[in-house]
Amino acid sequence: MKLLSARTHGILDYVTVIGFVLAPAILGFEGLPKIICYGLAGIHLLLTLLTNFPLGAAKLVSLTLHGLIELMVSIALVFLPWVLGFSTNPAARNFFIGVGMTIFIVWLLTDYKSGLS
Repeated sequence: MKLLSARTHGILDYVTVIGFVLAPAILGFEGLPKIICYGLAGIHLLLTLLTNFPLGAAKLVSLTLHGLIELMVSIALVFLPWVLGFSTNPAARNFFIGVGMTIFIVWLLTDYKSGLS
């Protein structure tokens, strides 16, 4: 059962962008985790703005493709601390695992067929 509409998903996407922007300051990230957070904030904002759903602006990316990208990102985020060598930083490691799992849960719960705007 898909509990999240495209509109709700869009709201959560913007909240995710804010989370990526604020995480380095709140959690004290420096170096690579900080850079990744800011990069992901920009990429996630751009993807959201370009998606064809109620809160998208340019509507160039289908909601289905948006979902596929988020699925891949969610999985990658869980492994990112080990792949990029910052798994010994508990705050950064746990943040990226948690965000990856959260994005995956949102992906599971989103009704990607409701995205026509």
